Amino acid sequence: MSEDHLNDILAYASVLRLSRTDIKTLKVKDAYALHKVVYGLFEDVRSDVEKRTSIPSGIIYADKGGDFNTRKILLLSNRRPHQTPQFGEVQSKPIYSGFLTHAHYAFQITVNPSKRDNKTGKVVPIRGRECIEEWFKEHALKSWGFSVNPDSLQTERISVQTFEKSGKRVTHGSAVLKGQLTVIDHGHFMRSFTQGIGRGRAFGFGLLQIIPLTAA
Repeated sequence: MSEDHLNDILAYASVLRLSRTDIKTLKVKDAYALHKVVYGLFEDVRSDVEKRTSIPSGIIYADKGGDFNTRKILLLSNRRPHQTPQFGEVQSKPIYSGFLTHAHYAFQITVNPSKRDNKTGKVVPIRGRECIEEWFKEHALKSWGFSVNPDSLQTERISVQTFEKSGKRVTHGSAVLKGQLTVIDHGHFMRSFTQGIGRGRAFGFGLLQIIPLTAA
């Protein structure tokens, strides 16, 4: 792979920091409110038709929480967010293609473990720590371009995300997983990293946070 190709910009990684005052002013009380804050940082480049289909927004994010004073949200996007938002502070940096040339990574991710029921066609949650981990390992191999080291995989937190949208109550199962992975298909892995994985990506799920692992 040429050096020029390794220096191609793959995406932009950003950190949005919101103060207590920002959160109060923006009325960030649930995941839908945070979704609107995050998406408000970007130019809207999709048509109404594209929004109704599976065309990705080019934006994925993870709410990392914070302390009494500040809340931190990680973002990965195919374009830069506004660098001087009306509320909060944003720091951005480019991610170059060379970042995805490693074979092994440590990872952390918040996922919406779910599947479509073959009989009803409805999306149903995956429940239980062991079932969630099996679901994640299976989909990683089949669809996401990597394998998971089973001895490293940990489920740190299982919870439920709920919010009101257009007068309807929306519920997402949520699990925070971490461990180590090995890339088995670089094309699929690149798509997983840049577009996110699983369902609920518009609401803070699917951002694969990775750190390269190199031999000592």
